[in-house]
Amino acid sequence: MFKRHKSLASERKKELSSHGATRSTLKNDMRNFHFLSQLILSAGPLKSIPAIKHSKTAHFEVEILDAHTRKQICIVDKVTQTSTIHDVKQKFHKACPKWYPSRIGLQLERGGPFLKDYVTIQSVAASSIVTLYFTDLGQQVSWTTVFLAEYTGPLLIYLLFYLRIPYIYDMKECSRRLRHPVVHLACFCHCMHYIRYLLETLFVHKVSAGHTPLKNLIKGCVFYWGFTSWMAYYINHPRYTPPSFGNRQITVSAINFLICEAGNHFINVVLAHPNHTGNNACFPSPNYNPFTWMFFLVSCPNYTYELTIMLPVGIFTLLMTIQMSLWAQKKHKVYLKKFNSYMRRKSAMIPFIL
Repeated sequence: MFKRHKSLASERKKELSSHGATRSTLKNDMRNFHFLSQLILSAGPLKSIPAIKHSKTAHFEVEILDAHTRKQICIVDKVTQTSTIHDVKQKFHKACPKWYPSRIGLQLERGGPFLKDYVTIQSVAASSIVTLYFTDLGQQVSWTTVFLAEYTGPLLIYLLFYLRIPYIYDMKECSRRLRHPVVHLACFCHCMHYIRYLLETLFVHKVSAGHTPLKNLIKGCVFYWGFTSWMAYYINHPRYTPPSFGNRQITVSAINFLICEAGNHFINVVLAHPNHTGNNACFPSPNYNPFTWMFFLVSCPNYTYELTIMLPVGIFTLLMTIQMSLWAQKKHKVYLKKFNSYMRRKSAMIPFIL
């Protein structure tokens, strides 16, 4: 009986101790909740977290078809708005390695003009899918390579004739006849002319970074190298006869040559560094250098200064005059559109005539 009362008392003590622990826990929770609420109220109103805006960049799909068969060659995807035709050519080259970028010609329409490399896709896109027509432009070479090949050949070819290497002239006849001083002068002028061309190509002219078909390089080299061989053969021939009017003709011709060489060089320098007003390009204008005053009369004075006498030289000059007149008239039309008020009284190449 005593044991039973003892166990009941111990259980009662346990219940009381548990109720005390619960009360103390509730008190601690209330204190923590009160402290937390005070902390939140002191912190002020909650600031909303700015929503992160994800910029949506529009992408295009460029479908490339063969311009002749209209068959699909490939699809260039994930092309951004700011991508250019040059970027499309690079991706096209990765998809079809046999066509490198300079060989790829892209058109909006069959038979239309080829798109320039700097044109953006956004400017030609009517929808998210852009269709372009591909034309293989053939083997391509850079314009710098074309000019260097055209001008290096005449320089070396003329020197071969000047040195009178065997199998060109009769060596016995060469040993019997002394050269006239004008032959040495002609060699000097010829070399100076083409050395100037080469140096200007490398350091003055802003040659286009584009390319041209290989056939244009071959045509240019045949033209320059062929006429150089023709002229050099007669000028350096052992039976060459000096000018009819003697030293007076030689002196006048040499002075005229030097003036034209200097004039052509200074005009090329002006054309390589055109004037700019803000964002607009201005037509090249004459400056304090008297060689640049030809700009008062013609729009392409660099071709005017190219004009030189002897049958081969005359034919060469005639053909070059025709070609340069075509170039000059083409440039003149462009200048008329851009600088109409400034160009009205100018000729293209020859003052008051052409």
